[in-house]
Amino acid sequence: MNQLILKVINVALFQTAWFAAVLGAARGIPWLGPLAMLPVIAIHLTLLERRRGEIKLLLTAGLLGLIFDTLFVYGGVFTPLQHLFPRPFSPPWMICLWINFAATLNVSMAWLRGRYLLAALFGAIGGPLAYYSGARLGATELLPTTTGLLLLAIGWGAMTPLLVWLAKVFTKEA
Repeated sequence: MNQLILKVINVALFQTAWFAAVLGAARGIPWLGPLAMLPVIAIHLTLLERRRGEIKLLLTAGLLGLIFDTLFVYGGVFTPLQHLFPRPFSPPWMICLWINFAATLNVSMAWLRGRYLLAALFGAIGGPLAYYSGARLGATELLPTTTGLLLLAIGWGAMTPLLVWLAKVFTKEA
């Protein structure tokens, strides 16, 4: 498949799943995000050659996201609308956002590979922006504070290069 078409499909799948998860949570349909992730990930994996490494990446990103967001919820940085798991555990719809993000790393975000400083900058800006956008759409109880956004920037500034590196490592293994 043409690489440009693959990247466009990847971005479209990412946006579809992101909005399904965030708006689903905001509208009291928190299972919509996890449900939307099933076909999104199925399509994503179908379009890739190295599925085994990609599956490892997606599962690892989901676990890291669970830990990351749980720590931030526990610390009071943000308060997502809960579903299934008790607070402070990250809800499934948010874990799906991590898996969704990881699904871009070897396709539309592959330009970050090996550019860890750029990945840190991208994460430090994009991460808090995504949380703030989700909050503005109603997926959290309150908007993150300035301090909360700064902490998210630091966290995502570290997590994005880690995930970029894991995408590279897992792709080589497969």
